[in-house]
Amino acid sequence: MSNQPESNDALLAQGGTLDEETARAEVYGLLAALYYAPPGAELLEQLRVAATEAPAEGGFLEEPWRALVGAARDLDLQTVTREYNALFGGVGKPEVYLFGSHYLSGFLNEKPLAKLRDDLAALGLARDETMPETEDHIAYLCEVMRYLIAGDDVAVANLTKQREFFAAHLQPWVNPMCDAIEGNPSARFYAALAGFTRAFLSVEMQGFDMLA
Repeated sequence: MSNQPESNDALLAQGGTLDEETARAEVYGLLAALYYAPPGAELLEQLRVAATEAPAEGGFLEEPWRALVGAARDLDLQTVTREYNALFGGVGKPEVYLFGSHYLSGFLNEKPLAKLRDDLAALGLARDETMPETEDHIAYLCEVMRYLIAGDDVAVANLTKQREFFAAHLQPWVNPMCDAIEGNPSARFYAALAGFTRAFLSVEMQGFDMLA
């Protein structure tokens, strides 16, 4: 996994011109970047100028995506950065945790993290030791999903592995995380991000259910 998740300009600029699998991978990449750290000036500007119309009118993701883009347009870089640090940073206990173990067990670095590490090892993946956060951080998990969609190794990057990893390591706890973000009075940009995250992963869940 790379040291800093990155999004692709194409997702933000071209909307529905991407094929479905590429678009899915790029959304995961965008989520990884936005949850890993406050957005840089370039990424925030890309969000501000992004198209907000879905390819088909009334698309399920259109409204939450429009809300996210609107929040990016309404808030300056310093405000978004302060919000990220207030919600997720600081010394000691953050306002909102971005780690799966917290929601699954009530504690950090518990059995869910050990199981995740076993599953990552089975996929041939391991955390870069220079990364400060553990593997159950939402950004890392989104980056793994991006890899399982867009990776070149078809033995790993396939729908079966995507469904298994999603069901084990994202589906059980992402909605409670989004609830915590949206329920925090300090959240504006990240409340919009949480709403989009919930909507996108709901679509993912429905798609995987159809494969079961």
